[in-house]
Amino acid sequence: MSIALIFILPLIVTALLFVPFMVKSKKGLNVKKAIVANLCAFFAVLSLCIAVPMGVSAADEETASATSTSEAADSGLSDKAFAYIGAALAVGLGSLGCGIAVGKAAPAAIGAVSEDPSSFSKSLIFVALGEGVAIYGLLIAFLLIFQS
Repeated sequence: MSIALIFILPLIVTALLFVPFMVKSKKGLNVKKAIVANLCAFFAVLSLCIAVPMGVSAADEETASATSTSEAADSGLSDKAFAYIGAALAVGLGSLGCGIAVGKAAPAAIGAVSEDPSSFSKSLIFVALGEGVAIYGLLIAFLLIFQS
């Protein structure tokens, strides 16, 4: 049972996260199908996370008060573990958003500068705004990790 939770469940969640990237039509990306696949993958991952709470014990108050603090810390995820997970999500999703933003803005900026060289500073601002998203994610990660 625990081997299935450790190895198979993350594979299922990862596969469900990549479902929206697999939806394509003959003419390219079909927006309606992509949105539906994205929503289905989101709710599938959400239902898996609700159905299989990993690291949570269902001990009653008497059992929890009888155990020592070291045993209680070993039985489930601590607050610091959730801080690390949140920091990883902040950096990872911030960097992903930054890559998408810069991937769309940089070619447009290059095209605008090639037509009108005086628009370089405006184009540079738009590209830098996309890169700022990753910096904000990194800042949130530092705040989560070094909180008291």
